[in-house]
Amino acid sequence: MTEITRLFDFPYYQLEVHNLDAALVTKYDGKWVKTSTKEYLDKANAVSRALLKLGIQKNDKIAVISSTNRTEWNIMDIGILQTGAQNIPIYPTICAEDYEYVLNHSDSIYCFVSDAEVLEKVRKVQANTKIKEVYSFDHIEGCKHYSELFTLGEDESTQLDVEARKDNVSAHDLATIIYTSGTTGKPKGVMLTHNNITSNALDASKRLPLMNGDTRILSFLPICHIFERVLIYIYQYAGTTIYFAEGIDKIGDNAKEIKPNLMSVVPRLLEKVFDKIILKGEELSGIKKALFFWAVKLGEQWEPYGANGAWYEFKLKIANKLIFSKWREALGGELTTMVSGSAALQPRLSRIFSAAGMQVMQGYGLTETSPVVSVEMYENNLFKVGTVGKVIDNVEVKIAEDGEILIKGPNVMKGYFKDPEKTKSVMTDNYFHTGDKGEIDSDGFLKITGRKKEMFKTSGGKYVIPTLLENDLKQSLFIEQVMVVGEGEKMPAAFIQPNFEFIRDWINHKGKDIGSSDSEIASSEIVINRIQKEVDKYNKRFGKWEQIKRFELTPNVWSIDGGHLTPTMKMKRDIIKGIYQDLYDKIYRA
Repeated sequence: MTEITRLFDFPYYQLEVHNLDAALVTKYDGKWVKTSTKEYLDKANAVSRALLKLGIQKNDKIAVISSTNRTEWNIMDIGILQTGAQNIPIYPTICAEDYEYVLNHSDSIYCFVSDAEVLEKVRKVQANTKIKEVYSFDHIEGCKHYSELFTLGEDESTQLDVEARKDNVSAHDLATIIYTSGTTGKPKGVMLTHNNITSNALDASKRLPLMNGDTRILSFLPICHIFERVLIYIYQYAGTTIYFAEGIDKIGDNAKEIKPNLMSVVPRLLEKVFDKIILKGEELSGIKKALFFWAVKLGEQWEPYGANGAWYEFKLKIANKLIFSKWREALGGELTTMVSGSAALQPRLSRIFSAAGMQVMQGYGLTETSPVVSVEMYENNLFKVGTVGKVIDNVEVKIAEDGEILIKGPNVMKGYFKDPEKTKSVMTDNYFHTGDKGEIDSDGFLKITGRKKEMFKTSGGKYVIPTLLENDLKQSLFIEQVMVVGEGEKMPAAFIQPNFEFIRDWINHKGKDIGSSDSEIASSEIVINRIQKEVDKYNKRFGKWEQIKRFELTPNVWSIDGGHLTPTMKMKRDIIKGIYQDLYDKIYRA
């Protein structure tokens, strides 16, 4: 049986153990198209043979940029890695100038793109890079189609050359460079070896309730991010069928079509799903509305393993039958598990979705740790609300004296590409300094308490951890985004982006007329006063020195394109402060 030590071993293992008729499934022209394990490998091998004909050498770099997850990305991934070259995945949403930076910094010589929009960005900067040729997954006039590689590599007699290349790839060779989205400055190129990722995938797989080839996965988080990419390898190892969503806006429709059993999520998505569910509840009336919010309130009190007792579990059965079953139907009706990562999940959402029969397993990790450090699992008492689970096998976590989380294990990166000084600055005796603060409780569960760099001190000498305030405030249906400020100032304050969609519905329900534009909503005294109530409510949970004394509403949506957020939806704090400098001055200088 294939021993998995390199990333391209995963599909070969699947061929031996599971041999699926539907390993990877992508929708083309309104129809789901299945690719079997054998076809997946046949095409990957043809790509490898073609790349050898194109002169690809070991340690060459090939960029892959795709707007959506799709079968072609995975074929290219294996095809590239088998030659000893490295796959350089790039976030599709970054600007053309950042494309140029990553392509040049990584020394990429070929580039594969998904569609015309990505191609246009690459073409803008291609002349300033070392890119010899661009291939596309979609058929685009004036661009070579990636299927040309199947023709170029159709001569199977050269497969022996591919096998020789594969044999020459060791577990500790570089597999990929992932450019972190970075909240400040230029992105860093995180070097991950085959062993970094394969060891992490195999160790983390023990925490996922995967069954067999009958298990359906819906994949939509960007595969260029290590979180979804490692999950894809785990799914292949487990022999599950992976469906690639058409886009984040089509998740609901795709879920109804394929009825997934498991999918990965980010907290922001769950927040939006929950907001829409609540809006639907607000539209109800009479006994239906009362039952709906009774079920929600019941869900907010949920505890794992029947800890609330038999009477609570009896009421929960009623709520599931009358209310929560409809929530599940909206996501296909057979979704039992969601794996959440990339940011902190509100405990309330963990409780509510778990109460509704869709358990949310929260995990923790970083690109530099391949990424999984810890993750929850409902079985074996490995689930505790408000934590990120227990540390996985072969990974060691140490809490430094200042509370910083330090990581040691085979999953820790090789270093930052072309930046030995930066690499040295985050490593101490093989421990990686995460920059996150945390604690391990008496039961061995890891809890994230904040971000070391984001903690600040007011002019009164009091420390404030903004993420704790922000995570609480974002539980409000009226608040979409919030950033706490106040370093060196006399008090904490906040920029708040209202949940414009929810507030429009709320205003209509109240029968008020304040205008419907984002700027009109942000300047409305009715809205400001209502959000003040939300701030007052959550302030009570914090010490007086931590409480938000003033806030300003921002008149637009924080977005990736607007520069507020990274491609992984993290706030660019310095950028946001600069964008709203006038609001900052109004708070502290007026």
